[in-house]
Amino acid sequence: MPEKAASAAVALGERTWELPPLILHPFSTQQGPGQLLEGSKAALKLAGLLPVDEDRDELRRKLLLSRYAEVRMLFFVGKDLLRWMGQCEDLVSRTGELGGLGIRQQSFGALLVYNAPKPVLEKLRQWGVANPQSVFSRALGIACLLREMPTFEHLAEGFLLSYHSFADHIFVCALHLTPFTEITAANFQFELYASGEYLRMLEKEWGE
Repeated sequence: MPEKAASAAVALGERTWELPPLILHPFSTQQGPGQLLEGSKAALKLAGLLPVDEDRDELRRKLLLSRYAEVRMLFFVGKDLLRWMGQCEDLVSRTGELGGLGIRQQSFGALLVYNAPKPVLEKLRQWGVANPQSVFSRALGIACLLREMPTFEHLAEGFLLSYHSFADHIFVCALHLTPFTEITAANFQFELYASGEYLRMLEKEWGE
């Protein structure tokens, strides 16, 4: 947790607030999971762990395209996370008892990465997300860096090959930009939905 973070646990006590739902939109590539699989195979071949049966330059290009697809997916996840953090900050600004506690957008970013509610983590694992903390931190790091998703040709090979490290460091940097108050799931709860799932839920409620 960043050094500039302070805790709101004492001030908030046992009270809980319901935050806006976190809605994640589809972010798959046009090529689908096949491109990611090709990239994984290419990485193993380049590392000498699988037989090399094609040109090494082509293998490297497959690996870079796969990494680009990963960055693209994280970018759009990050956009959804930043939108949600803004909604949460707006809610706090309109809630009198929370207004003077120093709860900022960074508070909700840290909540996602370090203290997400257990039901949210469980749902992510059901979706096949093995390490939600890394996904959220890297998604936020990339979304803080890029206004729009660049084309494959506009990203350096070094960035694509090591984007994990770049994204991790950018996330930590973003948290350190301003002091904020640390919050946890003990006081702030929220639901996680895929966009299609949330739309179907609303349609059902409207129908009733």
